[in-house]
Amino acid sequence: MNPFRKVLEQHVEDAAFLWVLRSAAVDQPHYLTSDIEALEQRLNANLDGIVASLQRSWPLCCEATSFEEGGEAFVLAVTAFRSLEFEKIKFAVDFGVSNPNTFRGLVSALGWLPGSLCHEWVKKFFSSKELVHKYLAIAACSVRRENPGDYLIRILERDDCCAHDLLYCRSLRLIGELKLSQCVPFLEKGLEADSKSVRFWSIWSSILIGRRHLAVLLEDYVMSDNLFRAQALQLAFRTLPLEVAKTWISRLSQDEANLRWVIQATGILGDPHVVPWLLEMSKNPRYARIAGEAFGHITGIDLESHDLSITVPDITEFEADAEPDEINADENLPWPSYEKLSAVWQKYGHSFSVGKRFFMGKALEKCDFRDTIISGYQRHRQAAALELALANPEQLLVNTSARILAHID
Repeated sequence: MNPFRKVLEQHVEDAAFLWVLRSAAVDQPHYLTSDIEALEQRLNANLDGIVASLQRSWPLCCEATSFEEGGEAFVLAVTAFRSLEFEKIKFAVDFGVSNPNTFRGLVSALGWLPGSLCHEWVKKFFSSKELVHKYLAIAACSVRRENPGDYLIRILERDDCCAHDLLYCRSLRLIGELKLSQCVPFLEKGLEADSKSVRFWSIWSSILIGRRHLAVLLEDYVMSDNLFRAQALQLAFRTLPLEVAKTWISRLSQDEANLRWVIQATGILGDPHVVPWLLEMSKNPRYARIAGEAFGHITGIDLESHDLSITVPDITEFEADAEPDEINADENLPWPSYEKLSAVWQKYGHSFSVGKRFFMGKALEKCDFRDTIISGYQRHRQAAALELALANPEQLLVNTSARILAHID
């Protein structure tokens, strides 16, 4: 008989839900670091409540695995690793590697926990004969931004590991995240691979470690519909020479189906010559919010705090034609006021030099990206982390999805 069952069940349920909420929040445009931290405090309070009565809570964590989702995997894993009990940890890992959703939760738990509770286990995963365990170990090092050293080299040297697409790609990605320039030969090999995903992560990491001239290899990923298009845009338009980038944007714009990508690309590039066009796009309900976001990315002007937004207009006709993903991507962005934005640009636009890149209102060379990473909105933090890593050869790529304040030196 468990007299605290209802209380503990609520802790387990709430912790799983809050993990899902936080996982979504780290990619949302309206969440500040302080908002993420508040979610983390609530999540941590529930996790502490579970561990405070671990023997009573554990069966409830196990019961929750009837939902094979990331939140349940996260709660199970955090509880298991905190217990220090082998059988509990084994059960949590086996559940975590059972599908992609639970795997995300398990990896997130390994990023959440202190190193004292997971480092030895990560070493065991690297030494396992199971490739999925090696993949788990690499993913854990990725979210923690920790160098696996020779473990990574051995994986990249083994044919069976390179044949495991997920393991191989995450290993190549880790090279860029950690700026492991000694691993360039492995990236060179990846550039010649048949797999589009392997080639992408080889290009991505090569650029991050300083080989910016390889940005031209992202052309196919930028111009065509593929899984890596958004990531390719984020990197290509931060590293291509300005005139080449403008040519790519011009080519993209020839197909109206690419218009959302064009708007995003102009915001990433940051050349203020596009602002008048973005203002015109802000009159179109289908593109207004993403155009407003691009305007803010260049100028640093926050629409809501400066009263430059409007109440939600009638978008029934637009929603009938739009793709669901398109609506969801913009739902937390403010609706810009064309008249107010135009007036602001008329007043302040002269201070933005055409032909230069701007980020959040400042010329790129004058930006302190760390300020944005520490206290900005999530999408701005993601952009700032990339810019910082590209600007500084010694700077690791900050994980803006990590626990707040756990990733800044």
